[in-house]
Amino acid sequence: MASLADSVRRLIDLTVTNVAPPEVLDRVAADLDAAAGLLAGYRPSEPHPRFVVPDDVARGSLDPDHDMHAAMPYDPVIGHFNPLALPVSISFEPPLAVGNACFTTAYEGGPGWVHGAVIAAAFDIVLTAANQLSNSAGPTVWLTTRYKRPTLVGVDTRFEGEVVSNDGRRVTSRGRLIQDGIVCVEAEGEFAVIPLGRLRRMRP
Repeated sequence: MASLADSVRRLIDLTVTNVAPPEVLDRVAADLDAAAGLLAGYRPSEPHPRFVVPDDVARGSLDPDHDMHAAMPYDPVIGHFNPLALPVSISFEPPLAVGNACFTTAYEGGPGWVHGAVIAAAFDIVLTAANQLSNSAGPTVWLTTRYKRPTLVGVDTRFEGEVVSNDGRRVTSRGRLIQDGIVCVEAEGEFAVIPLGRLRRMRP
C-alpha cells in the first residue's frame, strides 16, 4: 500500500507539472484507466478498517510518542497510504507537537503559495497531536487560521502546536507555521475531549 501510494503521489505531482504532448497524455490516461480497473475488482463489499486503535488507547491512556502515522494510515494529511497526503511528518518536542513538510506544486493555491485550505488541514492534525500530549484527543469544534504572509511551495515548513487550556470537556490549542525562521500563519482551535477508551467502541 505504501508503494502504491508513493507511486500515485508521484503521478499527482507529475500531472500538475508536465508539458507532455497530447498523444503521450492519451497513452498515460489509458494505462491508468486500466490500472484503476484492476484495483476496482478488489474493492470490498464491507468497509475496510482505516484506523488502528492501539492497546494504550484501549486502556485509556496514550503515549505521547505514539506514532500517529501508524494509527491513521489513510489520513489525508499524514497518511502514508493516502496519496492525497504529502504526508506531513509529526513528531513531539513536549510541550510542542511538531509537523514538518515541504509542500509541492500539487498543493499550490496562489502562484508559488501553498493553498490556505491545505494549511488549515495541516494545523488541524498538528493541534490534534498537541492534544495527545495531555491525553485529550477528540474532534475539532472550531479552527481559525490567520495568514500573515504567503507560505511558499518548495520551502521547508515547520508547524508547531501546543495546548493552552483544558477543562476536561474542551481543549484549546494554538499553533504557528514557520518558514526560514519567520511565522507565516497562526492558528487556534477548540476540540471536544473524548475519553480515549471510547475510540475502540467507535470503530464499528
